[in-house]
Amino acid sequence: MKAAVFYGKKDIRYQESDSQVLLPEEVLIRIHACGVCGTDLHVYDGAEGSATVTPPIILGHEFAGEVFDVGSAVQRVKIGDRVCIDPNIFCGECQYCRTGKAHLCEDLQAIGVTRSGGFAEYCPVPVKQVYSLPDSLDFEDGALAEPVACCVHGMDLAKICAGDRVLILGAGTIGLILLQLVRIAGAAKIFVSEPVAAKRDLANTLGADLAIDPMTEDLMSIIDKQTHGGVDVAIECVGKSTTMTQAIQALRRGGSALLFGLAPPNCEIPLRPFDLFKRELTIRSSFVNPFTQARAVALLASKKIQLKPLISDRFPLAKINEIFANKKYRQRGKVIVEPA
Repeated sequence: MKAAVFYGKKDIRYQESDSQVLLPEEVLIRIHACGVCGTDLHVYDGAEGSATVTPPIILGHEFAGEVFDVGSAVQRVKIGDRVCIDPNIFCGECQYCRTGKAHLCEDLQAIGVTRSGGFAEYCPVPVKQVYSLPDSLDFEDGALAEPVACCVHGMDLAKICAGDRVLILGAGTIGLILLQLVRIAGAAKIFVSEPVAAKRDLANTLGADLAIDPMTEDLMSIIDKQTHGGVDVAIECVGKSTTMTQAIQALRRGGSALLFGLAPPNCEIPLRPFDLFKRELTIRSSFVNPFTQARAVALLASKKIQLKPLISDRFPLAKINEIFANKKYRQRGKVIVEPA
C-alpha cells in the first residue's frame, strides 16, 4: 500500500509500505479522509506529541473510512461499514485507568502517534476504537469527529454556564469548534481574539459576538470595557505563552482559564500566586478525548455545528510533503488528506 512514512524531524516520505498482519480483534480500514492535526505538525517539526513518537511510523490520527477486512474475532462491525476512530488506546490496568482517568494512562498508545495511522491507504485498528458513522455524515465529518471529541472534553472541563461571558484565543480549527460549542452552551457574550482577518470573519459567521485583532487592538482594554471586570471563562487555543498569559489576565474574579492549545515542552508563562489567590482563579488544561468520541459523532449528526467551513484545503496523499513543508497551509485552516 502507499503511505506517508515519518522518519524524523522534517522527514516524511510518500512510499510503498508493507501492510501489517491483521490481528483477530482488529479491523482493516480503507481510509477516505484524514485530517492534518497541529500535533502532526509539531511532531514533524521535532516536538513531542501526546505520546512519544518513534520513527519510522505513519502519522495521522484523525481519520475515517470503510471497513475493508475484519479479524477472526470481530463481530460488532462488518466489511463495508462506514466508520471513524478514536485513536487513543488505554492499557486498562494502571492506576489511572482503574480510577476513571484512563486518558492519563501510564502506557497510553495512540494510532498515528505510537503506532501507524491514517496517512496511508489502509490502517489496521483495534475494533474497540471503531465508531460507526450514520448515513448523514460523510468521511470528512468522520475524520473531524476526533478533534470535536477533544473539544467536547474541553467543554466538560470549562464548565460554561448559560449567561457566561467567554473569550476564545485563536480561531483555528479547534478555536472555531469550541466557539460553536460555547454558543450551544448558552454563553451570553463570546469574544474571539485572532490576528488573521479571514479567520475573524469566519468566527463572526459561526457565532462570535466580537472578533478582535490582537495585533492592532488592545485586547485587554476591549474585554474590560465590554465586560466591566473580565470574562467568566477564557479558552486558549494557540499554545503560546503570550496567549496563555492573556487568557489569565482577561478573567474576572472567580473566573476560569482553560489552556487547550498544545505548547512546546519548554514553554513557560509568568504567574503571580497572589493574583491567583486574590481573584480565586481556576486554571485547567485539557488532554485528548476520554470517552467522548460517541458524543462527538452524535453532535455532528445533529447538525448543530458546522465543520465544512473549517476545511481550507484537500490534498491527495501523494502531496503530503507539500502540506507539511509549506507553512501557509498550516495558517489557512484544516487540511484534509484523501488517501483513497
